[in-house]
Amino acid sequence: MTEQPLSRRSLAFGAPLIGTAALAMPALAQTQAPATPARSPALPHLIDVATASRAEGQPNASLAALDKALAAAIGHKLFTVLVINWAKNENQRFYTNQPGPYPTGGAKPLVKEGEFYREVIMAGRPRICRDYDDVKRAFFDHELIRSLGCESAVNYPVRWNGRTIGSLNLLHQAGWYREDDMPALSAFAQMTVPALMEIVSRA
Repeated sequence: MTEQPLSRRSLAFGAPLIGTAALAMPALAQTQAPATPARSPALPHLIDVATASRAEGQPNASLAALDKALAAAIGHKLFTVLVINWAKNENQRFYTNQPGPYPTGGAKPLVKEGEFYREVIMAGRPRICRDYDDVKRAFFDHELIRSLGCESAVNYPVRWNGRTIGSLNLLHQAGWYREDDMPALSAFAQMTVPALMEIVSRA
C-alpha cells in the first residue's frame, strides 16, 4: 500500500498562505528555508499493526510491525520498546531495531527518580527532546546516541488502566519530533498494550 507522504507543516496548518508578503520574498531566502520532515498518513500503518497482532509469534510479530509502521508514519533511526513490570518493580528493553549498540536485555530495577520517571512513567506524558542539548540533558549515553545520527528523541508512554506499562522510544536527527506527532503516537502506543501485557505475563 503506497501513500503520498504529507509534510508535517501541511498536516498541522493546511495549505500554505500565499500573499503579497510571500511573493515579495527573495528567491534565495525561499530556497534556503529548512525542509520539514515528511510524514506518511498514519491510518494504513495502524491497520498493518492491527493485522500483525492477529498473527502467531506474539509479541514479536506486533512489535516488528510497529517498528516498520512508526518508521513510515513518524520516522526514526533508533527505536526501542521499554516494558515495566510493576509487580516486580523492574523494567526491561524488550525490543530494539539496533541490537548492536542497544541490545535487549535482562530486567533491571526501576529507577524512581529523574525526569523520565516523573513525566513519562508517573505522569504519563510524552517527553520530546528537540535537539542535542535536550538529548544531553536527558540521556547519560548521549554520545552513543549521537554516533548513530540521532540528536532528537521522543519517549511516549504506553498506558493501561491508569498506569504506564512501558514506553515507545524514537530517536532521529535534530528537530525531527514535534507536538503534532503526538496524536498518531498515542494511537500507536495504545495498539502496543496487548504485546506489553503479554510480555509482563510471561515474566
